[in-house]
Amino acid sequence: MSEDQTYASFLSSRREEILERIGASARRSGREPGQVEAIAVSKTVGPDEVLLARRAGWGRFGENRPQELVRKLEALSGEPEMTGVRFDMIGNLQKNKINQVIGRVSLIHSISSAHLAQAVSTRCEARGIVADVLLETNVSGEASKSGFSCEELRAAAESVVALPGIRVLGLMTMAPAGDPAAARRTFSGLRELAEELRARTGLPLETLSCGMSDDFEAAVEEGSTLVRLGRCVFDQGYALS
Repeated sequence: MSEDQTYASFLSSRREEILERIGASARRSGREPGQVEAIAVSKTVGPDEVLLARRAGWGRFGENRPQELVRKLEALSGEPEMTGVRFDMIGNLQKNKINQVIGRVSLIHSISSAHLAQAVSTRCEARGIVADVLLETNVSGEASKSGFSCEELRAAAESVVALPGIRVLGLMTMAPAGDPAAARRTFSGLRELAEELRARTGLPLETLSCGMSDDFEAAVEEGSTLVRLGRCVFDQGYALS
């Protein structure tokens, strides 16, 4: 078996294991497995690995950097197998990179401030498009993490969701690393905040993007609808616990 065949086999079997774990976690929270989607975060791999992951069944990918997103989209544009595949922007988005992202991705997870929301709205209006977005929220309050604080989001929610160039589908957060209890509190906090904002804005805010390789099962148990998985998808040395 060639190296590519070995890696392709790993991608396929690992995907099955991940989906089984997501399904079990969803059922523990009283939901159906189909209510949770997984994104393969492809920021550390190249176009060839993305294509192999597509063949293994992955249909949605996440990128952290606009320039890498553009590079991968251009490299894969001629591949018939990539038809219908979705790419999301999951990393920090600087205002001078907005035009590289809008119109190219299915969802921007990282609207981290009212100023950025306004900037994206303005650029989208100028191009006659509407971008689906999530509001990045620093639920844990860690200084190292970006995003609205919960208080900032409560104050800005109505004005942000009213912006004409964006459609707010939900919230996103990142949990503290290496602290399972704190991670679980962060995920449940995002769910509770979404419930509060649904009542205030009248929007469904159905998408909760939280949970990564080390904590996605807890995230699903606490209400995540979209988990962002990189290492556990692509790294053969990563052991699912």
